[in-house]
Amino acid sequence: MALSDADVQKQIKHMMAFIEQEANEKAEEIDAKAEEEFNIEKGRLVTEQRLKIMDFYEKKEKQVELQRRIQNSHMQNGARLKVLKSREEHIRNVAEEARHKLLEVTKDHNLYQKVLQKLISQGLFQLLEKQVIIRCRQQDIRLVQNVLSLSAQEYKDATGRDVELKLDNDNFIASDSCGGVELITNKGKTKVTNTLESRLELISQQLLPEMRTALFGRNVNRKFND
Repeated sequence: MALSDADVQKQIKHMMAFIEQEANEKAEEIDAKAEEEFNIEKGRLVTEQRLKIMDFYEKKEKQVELQRRIQNSHMQNGARLKVLKSREEHIRNVAEEARHKLLEVTKDHNLYQKVLQKLISQGLFQLLEKQVIIRCRQQDIRLVQNVLSLSAQEYKDATGRDVELKLDNDNFIASDSCGGVELITNKGKTKVTNTLESRLELISQQLLPEMRTALFGRNVNRKFND
């Protein structure tokens, strides 16, 4: 049975409405899928960038902490060096004060003459030579001359050996030194320095740990005292 024009138009409109509905549903489906994919990609990118930012600031934080530790270490080392420098300067001042007291000893001629005799005798026991030249400060010549025979006799009593002592009248120990003597033999090849300053230096080195403890207290971090 033939369709009228009105029926044809009605069916066409119905088909067009169906197609439009299908197209709209498909478009909505595509939009929904695109939205989902967009949100997934956005979430991935956001997470990725957040992790990068977190990693960046974590590294920055570690760098800042490292710089802080380095700076603190430098400051501590600087402060420690200042303390050590101050302590060493104080020890030098103590040694210098001891040196001035030695100079006071030389002003007591009777005491100083006995000291010179002992210094000469000790030097003779170190050398064990038959001929020894004695060198002293120019202002000490008379005092040294007074004790040469005493030192030679002390040496002989202890060793059974004779020794010839000669005073050097051409070369002298520095006049501004603390005093003492130098003993020379073997044509100048062998010398024993037995000045008061050399003895002070030797004693200072030996007593340095005790001096540090007496002046600054015991160092709890020090395992050994030498």
